[in-house]
Amino acid sequence: MEKMEKEPQSPKEKKIRKITQFYYSRSDVQDAIFKFSKNREIAPRYYEGFGKRPDTLQFRGDILSLAKKGATSFHASEELWKDPLKIITGMDKKEADKIRIGWDLLIDIDCEHGIKYSKLAAESVVETFMQHGIKNIGIKFSGGKGFHIILPWNSFPKNINGIETKDLFPELPRNLVLYVKNYSASILKSKLPEDFEKDLSEDLRTGFICKKCSNFSEEYRNVEFRCEKCQIFEIRKFRKGTKGKLPKCYQCKNEMEFKPMEKFIECERCGINSLKEPENFTREEKDLYSLMGLDFVLVSPRHLFRTPYSLHEKTALSSVVLDYKELKNFEMKNADPLRIKIKNFIPNSVENESAEFVMQALDWIKSAGLDKDYERRSEGKYENFKSIKLENLKESQFPPTILKILEGVSDGKKRAVFAIINFFRSIGMEKEELEKRLYEWNEKNEVPLKKGYISSQLTWSYQRKPLMPPNFSSEFYQGLGAIPNQEELKSKNPVTYTVKKNFFESRKS
Repeated sequence: MEKMEKEPQSPKEKKIRKITQFYYSRSDVQDAIFKFSKNREIAPRYYEGFGKRPDTLQFRGDILSLAKKGATSFHASEELWKDPLKIITGMDKKEADKIRIGWDLLIDIDCEHGIKYSKLAAESVVETFMQHGIKNIGIKFSGGKGFHIILPWNSFPKNINGIETKDLFPELPRNLVLYVKNYSASILKSKLPEDFEKDLSEDLRTGFICKKCSNFSEEYRNVEFRCEKCQIFEIRKFRKGTKGKLPKCYQCKNEMEFKPMEKFIECERCGINSLKEPENFTREEKDLYSLMGLDFVLVSPRHLFRTPYSLHEKTALSSVVLDYKELKNFEMKNADPLRIKIKNFIPNSVENESAEFVMQALDWIKSAGLDKDYERRSEGKYENFKSIKLENLKESQFPPTILKILEGVSDGKKRAVFAIINFFRSIGMEKEELEKRLYEWNEKNEVPLKKGYISSQLTWSYQRKPLMPPNFSSEFYQGLGAIPNQEELKSKNPVTYTVKKNFFESRKS
C-alpha cells in the first residue's frame, strides 16, 4: 500500500510556521501565556485542529515544547478551575460547579465589517464599564479583526441573593453581556461616522427595537394557504423577504393557493408583537447591534478563547494586549509578533469593583422581563405595566424609602439614578420636571455623578417603555442605605404605595 502524501501547506500555514518556534521561545511571551493559564483549561491548536482536552500548562517550558510539536496557538477557558485536569467531558452542571472556582467576564467583539468598526464597538463597551465605575479593564486584540475585553473574577461579588456567583455560570455572564450590548449601543451610535450607513448600506439590516427588552426585531407577515378542492387551509408566519415554494395540500398533493394577510413586527426574545402591542416598537432603523459583533457563544461551558500573546493562524499576528488610550489608533501592524511589548491582560482589579455594574444589569434584566424566575414572580398586576398620571401629586405621598434616597446617597449613586428615573416615569412625571429633580438630587450627593452619565441614563430610559422600580422586598434599597418600613412592604412597590396615598388623600379632599 502506497504511503499517503501530506497535503502541501497553504501560504498562511507556511507564514505562521516560519515564526512559531522563534516566537514562542521568547521568555517574556512564555511568561505572559503561562501566567494567564493559571487555573484555566488550556488547549494548543495545531493550525487546523486542537490538542486533547482537558489539558493545562504545568511548566513555562511546556509552551515551547508544544510549539516544537507543531502547536501554532494556545486557547484558554474563561472559567477558572481548582484543577483543570479533573474536568470530565459531558459532566453536568452540578459536577462542574463543584470544581469551578470562578469565571472572568469575557466579551468577544468580532465585527464582520472590519477592524474599523470593531474598534468603535470595543471603545463603546469599555466606556460602558467606565460609566458603571469600573476602571480596571483588560483589552487585547484577538489577532484577527476583533478584540477581547475582560473583567476579572476578583472584581465580582462572590455571592448574589444567597447563591455563590461562581455557580451562576453561564446564566449570569450571558445576562451581563446582554446588558452591555444594550447599554453600549447608544454610545456606539454617537461614535459612528456620518457616512456609516452609506459605507455599510448593503450589509446593515433594517428593523425595529423592542422597547421591553431592546432586542432588534424584524417584520413578518402571516400568509394563509388554502386548498379550495379539499377545503383545507393553514396560516404560516414568514420573515420579510423570505422566498420559497408553495406548499402542497397533504390530501390531494396539489399546490395550495396563498393569500397575504397582516404584516407585523415580532420580538423573538420576549415574544411581543405589534398586533397586540404596537407601541412597544420603535420606528424602522438600522441594526447597530450587528455592528458590535458580540459573540454570545463564548459565554458557554468550557468554551475557549485565544490567550494573550498567542498567534492567530489566519494572520500570523499576536493577540497583543492594549491600553484603552491605544485602542483608537490601533493598527494591525501593532500586533506584528516581532515588534510587540508584553503587558498584563488581567488588570489589578479592586475587589467587588464590578458589584454595582452587576446590580444594575440584573435590575435591567428583571425589569425587561428577561429573567424567567422574575417573570413568574411579577405576573399579575405588574405585567404589561404602563405609567399613570397622578393628579394633585405631592412629595409627601412618596414612600419614605424614595424620600431617603432623594436626600442624596454616599454609595450606589448609579443604582439610585435607575430607581429615581423609573419611579418618576412610572407615576407620570413630565420629562422636564424629572430631569430638573434628578440634577438637583445629584448636587445633594457628597460626590456628584458626572452630568454626562445622568444625561446618557435619561436618553437610554426615554428610548424605552417605563419600568417599575424594584420592589421593596428586594435587597436593592438596603444597599442604598434606605430600609423599607412595614407600610411600604405591604404595598410591595414604590409606585403602588404612591398610588394608594394619592387615591386616599384625593378622596378625603
